[in-house]
Amino acid sequence: MQKRLLAAAVAIMVPATSFAAPVDLSGWTENGRPNNGAGTWTVQGTNNDSVLQSRNGNPTVFFDPTANAQGTALSGSIKVETTSDNDFIGFVLGYQNNEINSTNADFWLIDWKQGDQSPAVDGLALSHVTGDLTGTTGGSFGGWWNHVAPINEVQRATSLGSTGWNDNQEYIFDIVFTSSLIQVKVDGQTELSYAGNFTDGSFGFYNFSQAQVRYAGITQDVVPPTAVPLPAALPLLAGGLGILGLAGWRRRKSI
Repeated sequence: MQKRLLAAAVAIMVPATSFAAPVDLSGWTENGRPNNGAGTWTVQGTNNDSVLQSRNGNPTVFFDPTANAQGTALSGSIKVETTSDNDFIGFVLGYQNNEINSTNADFWLIDWKQGDQSPAVDGLALSHVTGDLTGTTGGSFGGWWNHVAPINEVQRATSLGSTGWNDNQEYIFDIVFTSSLIQVKVDGQTELSYAGNFTDGSFGFYNFSQAQVRYAGITQDVVPPTAVPLPAALPLLAGGLGILGLAGWRRRKSI
C-alpha cells in the first residue's frame, strides 16, 4: 500500500519526459509579399529537415499550413551561405496562411539583419505584425525594412540587438512558443524573452532581401512545464506517507 501511494506521489511531482522529433518540411508552403513566389525555398536533407532559400527578394515566409505551433519548442540551425548582401533572416510565429498579405494580420516576427542601413539597423529583434499589410512594400521605406507600423518592434536581443550575423557561420537556434511566452536562444544564449497573450498559428522561416539562407536539422518538441504546481492534497499525502512509514518502523522496532 505504501509503495503504491509513493508511486502515485512521484508520478504527480515528476512530469513525463518528451523527445524532440525531426520536422518534415516537404509539406510546408511559401507566402510572399506582395505576391507569392517572393522566395525560392528548396527542401533538402535525408529527412526533409533542411531548406535553402536562394532568392534575393521581397518578404517571404515558409511555413507549415497544417499545424499550429503553440506549446512547442523548435530547434535547428541557420546559416547564410554567401558573402553577398547583408539583410534579413529569421522566423515567424502564430502565422496563418497568406497572412503576409492580410488586411488584419496578427503574428510575430523574429528578424536578424546583418548590416546597418539606417533606418534599418543591424541586430536581432522581435516585432508584433498587426493590422493592414496590404500597403507595406519590400523596399527600403517599408515597415518590413525599418520596423514601423504595422510591423511594430517590441524587443531587441540581449547581446545581439545591435550585432549582425556573420557570413557562412552556422548558428543554433532554440525557440519556445506558448500562449504566454516567446523565447529565443542563439547558440545556447537567451536573446529574446517576451511575455504576453499570443494567438495560435504556425511556425515558419522568414527572409527579406537575402539569398542563400539555409535552415537545417529542424526538430520540434512539446514545451515541458516550467513548474509543476503541487495539488492541494499532495502535502497531506506526503504527510500521511511519513506517518505510515514511522508507524511501520516503530512496529518493526518493537518486535
